[in-house]
Amino acid sequence: MIIVMGSGATEQQIDSIVKKIKEAGLDANISRGTERTVIGAIGDERKLEAEYFEALPGVEQAMHVVKPYKIVGREWHKQDSVIDIKGIPLGGKQVQIIAGPCSVETPEQMALAAQAVHATGCRLMRGGAFKPRTSPYAFQGHGAEGLAMFREAAKKYNLPIVTELMDARQIDTFLEYDVDVIQIGTRNMQNFDLLKEVGRTNKPVILKRGMSATIAEWLMSAEYIAAGGNHNIIFCERGIRTFETYYRNVLDVTAIPVLKKETHLPVIVDPSHAGGKAWMVPALSRAAIAAGADGLLVEMHPNPCEAWCDADQALNAGELKDLVGSLSLIAQAVGREI
Repeated sequence: MIIVMGSGATEQQIDSIVKKIKEAGLDANISRGTERTVIGAIGDERKLEAEYFEALPGVEQAMHVVKPYKIVGREWHKQDSVIDIKGIPLGGKQVQIIAGPCSVETPEQMALAAQAVHATGCRLMRGGAFKPRTSPYAFQGHGAEGLAMFREAAKKYNLPIVTELMDARQIDTFLEYDVDVIQIGTRNMQNFDLLKEVGRTNKPVILKRGMSATIAEWLMSAEYIAAGGNHNIIFCERGIRTFETYYRNVLDVTAIPVLKKETHLPVIVDPSHAGGKAWMVPALSRAAIAAGADGLLVEMHPNPCEAWCDADQALNAGELKDLVGSLSLIAQAVGREI
């Protein structure tokens, strides 16, 4: 940490800062300039809070030098991590497309969805058994019954399943049905107690970005999971909230290369929730792959007009097949494959 003292800082104030640094178990280096004195804290600076020092007399500014996300940061892990999902690599040369309906509705719907996902060459399937909804009167999902329907449909085609966990009390149920990938939704990105519990499992986790979360906040949420011992984390950009109302959310394509610079973990994109309209999904998907995304999380429903939630943004089976075909050339252009 670097602590910049104000121009009028006294020797007593400087000595006080040095004393507090040493009390925390770190050493201090004092650099005196013509206008400012800069104190460098040498050691594990995670023990120090910048806000604490900035409130002390004589301090102009305090800032961390080392990034606080150690486990998920690329600074300590130079090579890209590849997450193994039942033999399917996510994060390597092969781009993975995770497709399926917004919610698990009926056994017939899930059977048709699984058939379509498999037929289009997608290797993983998504579906919501527990649904966070803006309205308390909207369909909230079938819960454990939905997990049973989902597992039964996906098992026929050996598709690993991806579904959202909303409450730590549901973890045992998720383990009972052997959910392959746990998804943490945007509303729970900073539910730290939930992140800690997920960190104690060994299941791969898709961590969606909060609606208004900064990159740093997103990375720190992933650090919560990693600090618990689970390093199988996948970031998912799903659009952020801005002033624009024409589309559902603003897909932050910039976040993809930024995350690739900051973390060694895989990054995927949810074009369905970003645009909120099915006709936007292909263009946003192509942009994501071109920008370096390791995969996509796409909503597909056998009959979107009859979907129980998010009908406007779901592709049908034919549209999903066309999308997968159009992405192959883009993936090849950036040295990847579908």
